[in-house]
Amino acid sequence: MTEHDYDIAIIGSGAGGGTMAQELAPLCKEGVRIVVLEKGPRLRDDEFSGREIEMAQALYEEGGGFLTADGSMTLAMGCGYGGSTIVYTGTSLIAPRRVIERWNVPGLDYREIERRSRKFMEENNVHYLDDELINENNRLFVQGCARLGYRAQQFPVNVNGCQGSSLCNLGCPNRAKQGTDRVQLPRAESAGVEVVTRCEVLRVEGRRLVARVSGKTADAKGEPSAWEPGDYRIRAKVVVCCAGAVNTPALLLRSRVPARLPRLGHGFTCHPALILVAEHERPITNFVGHPKSYYLDQFVESDGFVLETCMYFPFTTSKSLSGFGEPHAALMRAFPRLQMILVLACDRIDPRNRVTIDRRGRPVVRYRFTPEVKRALAAGTRASARIFFAAGARRVHIPAAANPTIEANASDRLDTDLDPDLFRPGSVTVSAAHLQGGCGMGLTAQDSVTDSYGRVHGVPWLFVADASLFPDALEINPYLTIMALADRVAQRIRQEARELLS
Repeated sequence: MTEHDYDIAIIGSGAGGGTMAQELAPLCKEGVRIVVLEKGPRLRDDEFSGREIEMAQALYEEGGGFLTADGSMTLAMGCGYGGSTIVYTGTSLIAPRRVIERWNVPGLDYREIERRSRKFMEENNVHYLDDELINENNRLFVQGCARLGYRAQQFPVNVNGCQGSSLCNLGCPNRAKQGTDRVQLPRAESAGVEVVTRCEVLRVEGRRLVARVSGKTADAKGEPSAWEPGDYRIRAKVVVCCAGAVNTPALLLRSRVPARLPRLGHGFTCHPALILVAEHERPITNFVGHPKSYYLDQFVESDGFVLETCMYFPFTTSKSLSGFGEPHAALMRAFPRLQMILVLACDRIDPRNRVTIDRRGRPVVRYRFTPEVKRALAAGTRASARIFFAAGARRVHIPAAANPTIEANASDRLDTDLDPDLFRPGSVTVSAAHLQGGCGMGLTAQDSVTDSYGRVHGVPWLFVADASLFPDALEINPYLTIMALADRVAQRIRQEARELLS
């Protein structure tokens, strides 16, 4: 087994890991050796083809097919240089004050989260899109909301030179999206941080990591790893886990962590989401322009859901529709006329929803739909259908309804056909991309996994800096908050560097 020595090892390169790499990079001038270990590949710019199946295989964990333990929900996680920031839409919102205050983490103040979030908004060029990049799919959402008296808001997004390809979820082919792959990681590397791709960390054994580097197959996208394929033992004085809300808890569960952590893996939330479509009489511009430009969050506190504009590609759309044969095919042929809305349920912690591992140490996510989640999905679906009809749609497709096609002249069925109990696992296609929790922050090892600076209780050299830190669901897209927390963790490591690295 090949051995390497570093001062700091960062596991993962997404919003948490990329931020951590950049913020710790100044230590390299003092001779500190820092490495980022990323499980996925690093793609060349010319390899972002925009082809749905091809890019999903290249950029997502398990090709985009990672399922919960009962197979009822797909969990979307990026896997590559830049983590999930390669495949998200760039939506960048500051966490609501009420959420940070509800977390009630000693020493964590909302004003600090806001300040650090604004730092990365500036750094990653977060702004509102120009009108020419707002497509009709988004404009119809705004129109429908306005006619109903709803308050749709525009997403600030982190793009630079967006050309409206609408391929954000497949990796931007125009280098416009300013994820960690475009901003933080290149800066870290130019300052002396090493990045090793195709390197999966299997476990932590004290201040040693056991990792495996995979070779590049002939038909695979991406560059070969900087290290030869094989097994490695990596010694590090400080270890920072930034592998995400599924992989970080799983890594610690299968590792020899010298501390008792009863909350490890617990507190998992994910914003279960449904894709809804409506058919208009005429073609609309739905697959050009930025796909996710507006959202509606006024019902979060009362009904537990958020609505976002979206546009997914044919394969993802087809698997989200109910039915078979000609009715399904007819709806897919109407693709140029389809308007889409994403319904997200703002789930809260449930003791049965958690990350575990199987006998081989692979992550397993156990998740059940609580009555509150079912009610939120039903309420969000009703609101979406009303928005569709107010925007002029002729019919709405609702997979959870007894009869999934509701015509505009039968909109009264929305109150009778949408029983929350119909939103049960396996009966409707549900996915999630806002994966959170599992290593929640808190005061003691009995109520949490880390302190407010991401340090694992009882293990002074081991830190967490990703969405698994969240003590409860964020209610919004989480990436900016991940970066803010990672920035905070990095500052603490810099402050204690002399002691930690001695």
